[in-house]
Amino acid sequence: MTERRHEREFVRTFFTSPTAIEGEEDSAKMIRRAAQLRGMQAPDVWVPDNEDATAPSMRDEGVENIIEVVSEHGAEFPGEIHPRMVWHRDSPATRYQGFQHMLEIASSDTGAIEHIDGFVIPEVGDIDDWKKADEFFTIIENECGLEEGSLAMSVIIESGESELAMGKLRDEMGKATNNLERLFLFVDGEVDYTKDMRAMTPTGELPSWPELRHNTSRGASANGCIAIDGPYDDIRDVEGYHERMTENQAKGMLGIWSLTPGQVVEANQSPLPPKTGSWLLDVDGEQVELDSEDGVEVYDGDRVSLEETDGGYELRVGNDTRTLDEDELHEELLKLTSYVPSMDDIVDSMEEFEAAKEAGRGAIAMERSATLRIGGTEFDISTDRMWDEATYQAAMTPISLFQDVYENRPDQHDELNERYGAGVVERAMEVGL
Repeated sequence: MTERRHEREFVRTFFTSPTAIEGEEDSAKMIRRAAQLRGMQAPDVWVPDNEDATAPSMRDEGVENIIEVVSEHGAEFPGEIHPRMVWHRDSPATRYQGFQHMLEIASSDTGAIEHIDGFVIPEVGDIDDWKKADEFFTIIENECGLEEGSLAMSVIIESGESELAMGKLRDEMGKATNNLERLFLFVDGEVDYTKDMRAMTPTGELPSWPELRHNTSRGASANGCIAIDGPYDDIRDVEGYHERMTENQAKGMLGIWSLTPGQVVEANQSPLPPKTGSWLLDVDGEQVELDSEDGVEVYDGDRVSLEETDGGYELRVGNDTRTLDEDELHEELLKLTSYVPSMDDIVDSMEEFEAAKEAGRGAIAMERSATLRIGGTEFDISTDRMWDEATYQAAMTPISLFQDVYENRPDQHDELNERYGAGVVERAMEVGL
């Protein structure tokens, strides 16, 4: 994995707010409200959005609002601040307007730029377009007395051109002719990407674009950047939002665009290890969480049944019924069950492996056992999983994420301590160091 070049190793939440609202007494009310979010409601990256979220006629006022609000509240905001500016790969006039707006913010005598970590550039094209944006950043830094490369640049992948550009970035980054090391976030913009690809679906809904999300995650990983999924428009569909985040996390894309403070809370919590562990049972391809009752994991549904017979056991899953002896049943239940470890479980395993490694052992077996109750019949299962250095490093990812959050978001300490317990948090901050 390529080393990150920025202070944040993980970004869970990318939250956009319109910079100016037409017809309101206070046109800056949305970014003023967002700037005062704290705790789990506050994103890791806040994006005052002077592009799509703000009407073209209001964008000059939006820049003024960014300057005013960030200069007033930026020092206390707990996340990073990356305003989104206008840009388009096919429009020199739009690119120039974005440059002028960034220069106005950076040169303001209010000191707003001191609290701004970078800018988000939408609608980028091929790699030459990325370098144009980077050059504007370099000019702004020199004009305003900032260190070269101090402003991070994030891009929104909204076209086939920009998707292909990620594959060329490794050959360009680090050359003396550019400052592309400033790149921070690669953000998917599926709506404009769908338009650029001329894609259609029978219902008119967006395609899911799993390939784009995979390519963005791969491109970010290969270049030391962070991948962020695009917006999930159905803000009331919490379950769907969670499913999308779970799919993304399996691709290494741990961050997602958030449209409301409620989505920010869900996205801030989603990639963190769970507070308690849970057993899952595969029921016709669906993972069903079992209820834990006095140390027994219980399935109360009607799609799986287990009965003890004179010759062994009768196990029914859906329409399939099988008669099994004790060993066969044990093997079958191991195939049907899985365990989601808690933060405490992960830390326990890592501490045990660290102790074994210090004692000169390169691999150890970790046992996991449970008593299942299905249809009133109880049965004990257990399995051993070998832990070696590769297993340890894989388990480190959620712990590294937690450590990054805890170090960079002190406003969330109370909530994290309440979620896991102070003792678990303390141990989690020490493993892997």
